[in-house]
Amino acid sequence: MTKAVIGNLCLGTAPDSWGVWFPRDEHQVPFTRFLDELVAAGYAWLELGPYGYLPTDPKRLAEEVGARGLGVSGGTTFGALHRPHEWAEMLAQTRAVAELTAAAGAHHLVFIPTMYRDQKTGDYTESPELTAEQWSAFGARAGELGKILLEEYDVRLVLHPHADSHVQKQDEIERYLNESDPRYANLCLDTGHVAYSGGDAIDLIRRYGDRVGYVHIKQMDPVILDRVRKENLSFSEAVRLGVCVEPPAGVPEPAKVIDALSTLDAEIFVIVEQDLYPCAPEAPLPIATRTREYLNSRGVSATERPGAVA
Repeated sequence: MTKAVIGNLCLGTAPDSWGVWFPRDEHQVPFTRFLDELVAAGYAWLELGPYGYLPTDPKRLAEEVGARGLGVSGGTTFGALHRPHEWAEMLAQTRAVAELTAAAGAHHLVFIPTMYRDQKTGDYTESPELTAEQWSAFGARAGELGKILLEEYDVRLVLHPHADSHVQKQDEIERYLNESDPRYANLCLDTGHVAYSGGDAIDLIRRYGDRVGYVHIKQMDPVILDRVRKENLSFSEAVRLGVCVEPPAGVPEPAKVIDALSTLDAEIFVIVEQDLYPCAPEAPLPIATRTREYLNSRGVSATERPGAVA
């Protein structure tokens, strides 16, 4: 039975659901195929994904998405807020992404903390734990960056908890929220990454709903998660094992997440992300179509934009 459309939620998807993790990679489909198949799967909104995968020239990007009747929900970037010596370089890169995001008519920038394990090899590149001093710097820098983005680009910083990063476990997510300025730094709630680290997305929605500005909806296979924890596998290894599954399989239960989000007094993009890197070129389209059909049946519209920016 299809539920009535939930007015404060709008569905989109991202290059990640087509197995895209990098600006350029031999295992990824061309961006034109991604955009064409996104439309074929029934979506009208997209997140930009890794900077450089889609065109970075605003005019060409507008032509590519406009010709397909698409809208842009937000941009994506990575950075290490706990490394002061990288601030200038990170800020310059984030400005470039924010400028493109704003030019595309979007108002959210998904900021993913740099991972402490290599995305391809799984090797540790630094300690998985931050010191108290690093945490303090992390929260302050998030607020500083968010203030720049909001005041100069009208783009809101939403930090994305991520497996193998310093903001992945529930207590780390809460520490970030408690140490950052809610005026400028909020949360991209990725339901799958929260589950990956044993957290509770619904609890976060209930207790920190006013900080949830954007959502990535994703589910994890609990059997594979158990293996990941027992064998200390990296996220890239877990993805190759198929840890990300399409709804309604996996955890958390997507219907319960949607019901919780529907209670928030905010207009929110709900972006599908099913990590598939690397995958066969023909794999993503049928998965994306079935996912859109399921989420539509739960009341999340794939066509109508939220009436206001969260």
